Amino acid sequence: QVQLVESGGGLVQPGGSLRLSCAASGFTLDSYAIGWFRQAPGKEREGVSCIRSSDGSTYYADSVKGRFTISRDNAKNTMYLQMNSLKPEDTAVYYCATVAAFNDYVMIPGRYWGQGTQVTVSS
Repeated sequence: QVQLVESGGGLVQPGGSLRLSCAASGFTLDSYAIGWFRQAPGKEREGVSCIRSSDGSTYYADSVKGRFTISRDNAKNTMYLQMNSLKPEDTAVYYCATVAAFNDYVMIPGRYWGQGTQVTVSS
C-alpha cells in the first residue's frame, strides 16, 4: 500500500525555520518526481517545490526561491523541505505528493498524496 506521511509542521515566528519530512512506504521515492504543495485558507493549492531523482532537477515557486530547499534521502525513502526566513504568507497546510510533470514554471501533481501538515507563521 502506497503511503506518504508528512511531519515537522508547527507554529513558528516570522523569520524562523522549520524542516518538513515526507516518509514514503509502498514504493521507492527515486521512482518518481516528488514534491510539496501547500494550501492556505481561501486560496488555491500552490506547488511549492519538487525534485526528480533521475537527474536532480528541482523546481521552486518564485515565492519561496532562496528561502526553501528541497532534498531527498533515498536510503531513508524520505523527502525534506527546509524552510528558512519564514513569512506569515507561508502559513498553509503543506502536502507531499508525487509529481506527474514539472518545468521552470509549474508543477503538476501526480497520483499519491500525504495527509498534510500545518505550518503557521505568526508572532
